[in-house]
Amino acid sequence: MTQQHATAGVPPLRVAQIGYAFMGAAHSLAWRTAPRVFDLPRGAEMTVICGRTASATEAAAHKLGWAEWSTDWRELVARDDIDIVDVCTPGDSHAEIAIAALEAGKHVLCEKPLGNTVAEAEEMTAVAEAAAARGVRSMVGFNYRRLPALSLARQMVADGRLGEVRHIRAKYQQDWIVDPAFPLAWRLQKDKAGSGALGDIGAHIIDLAQFVTGQKLVGVSATTETFIKQRPLPAASSGLAASGGQAAEMGEVTVDDAAVFFGRTEGGALATFEATRFATGRKNGMGIEVNGSAGSFFFDFESMNELHVYDGTVPARDAGFRRILVTEPDHPYLSGWWPPGHVLGYEHTFTHEVADFLSDIGSDRDPSPSFREGLQVQRVLDAVERSSAAESRWTPIPTS
Repeated sequence: MTQQHATAGVPPLRVAQIGYAFMGAAHSLAWRTAPRVFDLPRGAEMTVICGRTASATEAAAHKLGWAEWSTDWRELVARDDIDIVDVCTPGDSHAEIAIAALEAGKHVLCEKPLGNTVAEAEEMTAVAEAAAARGVRSMVGFNYRRLPALSLARQMVADGRLGEVRHIRAKYQQDWIVDPAFPLAWRLQKDKAGSGALGDIGAHIIDLAQFVTGQKLVGVSATTETFIKQRPLPAASSGLAASGGQAAEMGEVTVDDAAVFFGRTEGGALATFEATRFATGRKNGMGIEVNGSAGSFFFDFESMNELHVYDGTVPARDAGFRRILVTEPDHPYLSGWWPPGHVLGYEHTFTHEVADFLSDIGSDRDPSPSFREGLQVQRVLDAVERSSAAESRWTPIPTS
């Protein structure tokens, strides 16, 4: 499938996407949709998708709308007819693919977290900044930044509507691995995922807290926990029924199941965070609240088109949290979508992400979040792990 450019006569940017699973499907929908919804200086052509298994990758290409498929990402990075490489793979391959693509002159969109270690993220950032000097752009895929309600919240904070920021409370709660019989998937192995709930979903709320307040975290005190320390190996798990219920071979879980930590921002605000995949009953419970000297807001992803705002400057008799339905055409990202009250969904965050990336490339400006911003989140993740290992000792976050 070829997507035509919104600006007549300007060729689309040709995309190679590495990965076709959960994130690959979400990104594919975004590449297909963004140029059709927003007026962009450059469009996108879904040229080729890449995966490890030939049959599955071919099926994904047909299902998701890619013109070609491949099992060799190195060959794609070297191709002259590829302009953008979209990295949707597990974290252990982010650095290798992104660095090779940037050095080959390709723009790069890389899923979060940026790398599996601070060292990887530092190298990726150095290569990205050298590439930017040559006009090659890069961005990290923190898609929740593109929620219209949270972009509106950021504007309110930046405009001084909340006054001095004093408290940040952020949570991300899931329950998809509560069952001890859930197999030892790659997200539960440190060498592939880097960390567990901390890097998978904690990275999102770290980035959001810094995004909406405009303040970086400067230190943390943390505790992490692995509740189920061994799980059935995937092959053994799938063969359990066929073997008549014999005990499955087990493997060690090498990442955290949950992380709880507090921190302080450069502006002096106190911040609390909870990232867990053991909140039974919570499927994707992401939320954030910010309290300031002049007001507050809170956001709940399960009501993702709403922002609740408290104005502390009005008389007490008129005070209270006010619900804003963030669907008006002058709200962030809403100009391209539906009439007021016609709400958006999770998939739209990726469409907005791709639209911003294409707009930045077409306008020759550096995208955000940059790899350096991704590196800063990586340093927070690392500080959380080091604090937890040191009995929750206060751990400063390096700034350079």
